[in-house]
Amino acid sequence: MGGWWFKGVVLVLALAVVTWVAWNFSTVVDRVFVFYPDRRVVFTPAQAGLDYQDLWIETTDGERLHGWLVKAASHAPLFLFFHGNAGNIGDRVENVALLVRAGISVLIFDYRGYGRSSGKPTEEGVYLDGRTVYDYAVGSLAYRPRDVVLFGRSLGAAVAAHLASRVEVAGVILESAFTNLKDLAWIHYPFIPGKFLVKRKFNVVEMVKKVKAPLLVIHGDRDSLVPLRMGERVYKQAPGPKEFYVIPGAGHNDTELVGGETYIRRLRSFVYRVTGREG
Repeated sequence: MGGWWFKGVVLVLALAVVTWVAWNFSTVVDRVFVFYPDRRVVFTPAQAGLDYQDLWIETTDGERLHGWLVKAASHAPLFLFFHGNAGNIGDRVENVALLVRAGISVLIFDYRGYGRSSGKPTEEGVYLDGRTVYDYAVGSLAYRPRDVVLFGRSLGAAVAAHLASRVEVAGVILESAFTNLKDLAWIHYPFIPGKFLVKRKFNVVEMVKKVKAPLLVIHGDRDSLVPLRMGERVYKQAPGPKEFYVIPGAGHNDTELVGGETYIRRLRSFVYRVTGREG
């Protein structure tokens, strides 16, 4: 009996160690693939020569979100910009400038815990942030849903897909989108059990099935963080109408640089078409 008791204790301890390692690994996955905010907002649209409104938007659970509204023209369609998992809106100023100069107004904001926004990021929290900013755009800013296009890059693609499955918009653009977080863990850490304990889901490949608005999926064919095949899976699961734009030579964070003028023209064409404008 003593031998069996000892083996049982060893087994329990071994399982505890494996669970502890797996759980801590999932925390690492969260940090690398999910939330990596920067509180310092170094750049503003003014440094790109753009006029803008500084916005503070309160969520229903009491957080305050910081954002910018940069208008191209009074009649221009609105690009609701959901950025990726790292940095803050200050790191996207050049992206905003490219869009505004192409005739697209931009509302960009920081999720809770990013930049000047209050709180700490969670999956449900950033989903609520997305809905809050959309409601602000169609409410306080008086944009019509048919003039709003959602744009989500990387992690932001999950927020955009979640929102698009629940509200009316003119169109949706998902760039460098992953399928879900567990798939990313499988790709980058195939032999570590922590992938089973990834705490965030961000299941884009399921959420996109409920998106009824026209969809444009964009992906670089040299994306080493989120492989092209993930973008292809997201595209295939969407019910349509849909388009798939592959940028030759682009990685995860340089789509607009590698794509150049073709990238901007493709975005502008999609936005103007789905919002019923010419050009």
